[in-house]
Amino acid sequence: MDSKKSGFNTICTHIGEIEDQQFKGAISPIYLSTSYAFEDVDIKRYPRYFNTPNQEALCKKIAALEKGESSLIFGSGMAAISTSLFAFLQKGDHIVLQRTLYGGTANLVNEEFGKHGIEYSYVDSQTAEGFEEKIKSNTKVIYIETPSNPLLTITDIEAIASLARKRGIITMIDNTFASPVNQNPIEMGIDIVIHSATKYLGGHSDILAGAVISTKEHMDRIFQVAKNFGGSLSDFTVWMLERSIKTLGLRVKRQNKNALKLAKWLEKMDDIAAVYYPGLKTHPDHELAKKQMNGFGGMLSFELQEDLDASLFQKELKLIKSSMSLAGVESTILSPTLTSHALLTEEERNAQGIRDGLLRFSVGIEDKEDLMQDILQALKKIKALALQD
Repeated sequence: MDSKKSGFNTICTHIGEIEDQQFKGAISPIYLSTSYAFEDVDIKRYPRYFNTPNQEALCKKIAALEKGESSLIFGSGMAAISTSLFAFLQKGDHIVLQRTLYGGTANLVNEEFGKHGIEYSYVDSQTAEGFEEKIKSNTKVIYIETPSNPLLTITDIEAIASLARKRGIITMIDNTFASPVNQNPIEMGIDIVIHSATKYLGGHSDILAGAVISTKEHMDRIFQVAKNFGGSLSDFTVWMLERSIKTLGLRVKRQNKNALKLAKWLEKMDDIAAVYYPGLKTHPDHELAKKQMNGFGGMLSFELQEDLDASLFQKELKLIKSSMSLAGVESTILSPTLTSHALLTEEERNAQGIRDGLLRFSVGIEDKEDLMQDILQALKKIKALALQD
């Protein structure tokens, strides 16, 4: 099957399948062996070399979804991020990164790059001009994340790709929040796309994985580092991830729809101080998001009014779960200051606009009316408690 001529949901369902030639089963068989023959074979298979049957098949599916030539899957999103960065950076090199990054990525840069003699600069804006000001003669990589975590800021992908191409700089993007459903950065000129596959690709809060997609040339370079770092994924998890991706398009489109409805509803509520969602016309990057995204995503953030206790609000929710991760079929909520960005200092968080009262809301596939009712009942309870105090 030619992925270039297939629709998105068809790619999700069929590309990269392993045909069950023995029993004619409808889904890919799973190969759990960690030891394969090395004589009289075309490929010497070894799990740490990312080339077991299930690993290879899934990589074809993920590459097709992101319009790339090749991909690798990893044991976590951070394994994918760290391996990709160290594949293109060495002592004496420089990288430019946007300030609004996932906290784990920023912590990797802040704690590890100095040990390896890698220079780095953060950009406080999402414009190409802001990135250009930070470029040096030894800059090798530009790294962006859009929509960003947790404030959903939008970076101009085409502008960044064009700037980097002129300078011979490699571009990387964390596309986790958008997913391949809503955004395909390779088509906009980005070199390397990275996912925490734990999130939308997995989608059921039961998989830990990462993915990287690019050209065959770039992926070969990443593989040379990956086989030494040892961040491969077990074949059982690979099989589960392939199963999950079959419904990726259906899940994310429903989450897109729910999130837009809820963002508009929250924006009108007196108890809500601010709502951050690129699908809102009031979002400062709304027009750019419309230009480069196919949908606005299932993630939004909001702040309660100062007199309302955000921590207590989360505890009073009955349907929406207080949970560390995101992008599952179930709706979840968390405080970024206590979780995703806890490794940053208070000053670093404040500089990004991440305040203690900020709540990141991962909208699931439930009926939106039930989610609204849950929010209303939690607000009612904490307001009543505030009056008692």
